[in-house]
Amino acid sequence: MRVYFIFDIKVEFINLYYGNEIILYNILKQVYKLDEYELTYAYNIFNQIINKIDKTKLDRYLYIKLHQNIPYSKKNNIHIYNNLYKDEVSRLLVKRSYIKIECENKHSSFLEVLKNYNQSLFVCDFKNQDYFFLKDYNI
Repeated sequence: MRVYFIFDIKVEFINLYYGNEIILYNILKQVYKLDEYELTYAYNIFNQIINKIDKTKLDRYLYIKLHQNIPYSKKNNIHIYNNLYKDEVSRLLVKRSYIKIECENKHSSFLEVLKNYNQSLFVCDFKNQDYFFLKDYNI
């Protein structure tokens, strides 16, 4: 199972780290792994790098874009894409500071939809040490 954390990176950090994404990934990974007593420090660093996500707007965009697709459904705040033909089961959750996708394989149909929504999104899989900007994502 893959778990992707997706962040809306501020333009100045995209300009600074595009082409050298490993530095941005390492900063986010350190914030992800900080202890509880370092929360204030992590919060300050995190807010300097990312833009807040308009949760309502993104939820609405996903629903409007996908609600006519048979494999798509939404239950509570979780968007689900269950495509048996592609052997894909993906769950997407939108938070104010990040988007989380859990999928059974490497590819999720949500990534392509999010790429059309905002290309400045940065995707991290901390467990598998994978990272990329969505504008560079190709199926």
